[in-house]
Amino acid sequence: MNPVDAAVAVESPVAEQGARRTRAGDGSGAGRSLSGEKAQRIIDAMRSSVAQRGTAGSTFDVVSREAGVSRGLLHYYFGTKEQLLAEAVRRDCELRLERLQRQLSTAKTADDFIALMAQSLQDTISEDPEFVTLVFELFTLSRRNAEIAVAYEGLMRSTREQVAGMLAAAQGDGVLHLHAEPDAVAEVLFSLGDGFALRMLTEPHRDFTATIRAGIACARSLLTD
Repeated sequence: MNPVDAAVAVESPVAEQGARRTRAGDGSGAGRSLSGEKAQRIIDAMRSSVAQRGTAGSTFDVVSREAGVSRGLLHYYFGTKEQLLAEAVRRDCELRLERLQRQLSTAKTADDFIALMAQSLQDTISEDPEFVTLVFELFTLSRRNAEIAVAYEGLMRSTREQVAGMLAAAQGDGVLHLHAEPDAVAEVLFSLGDGFALRMLTEPHRDFTATIRAGIACARSLLTD
């Protein structure tokens, strides 16, 4: 039994029955993904490490130690730290979009819808700035790593399409009146959110109340009569 197989046998009995492939693999570690508590520990450790040390300092040695799992297990399931970063961002985005969809389903008016989206952005920046850092780190990596560029492009497309679907559904229910195609509106809303996140994290002690009001006015012009 080689060291990787041994690590997996110790850390993941019966070949981690909850494991699943999230991307087409090539027979190497890249493409495998854990489900369950171990996966969340690994991803949480990666998120925390990237926020503190950046991608360069977030080695598998560091992440495995903080997650309390073997280094071999990370290699087996994620292949590289870049793939682990991409998986961490993907999972975070999935969870956040599911939560946002539940929240938006309660909106009765366009103002409700806009207020919920604005609150979601502010909560993310104030309560989980690590997530924002993670996304920006992944973007930076995508500019010089072809494999990560493909993963990042797919993530951006998927999140845009999901939010576009939420917008289209709200328009169908009579909550919103879109002034452009749902995809285009979603792209503009993401662009506003990304810009706000970058600036608010750069100047954490500045009062952004007026800026947020201006952003809401921009959103309202796209979403209401």
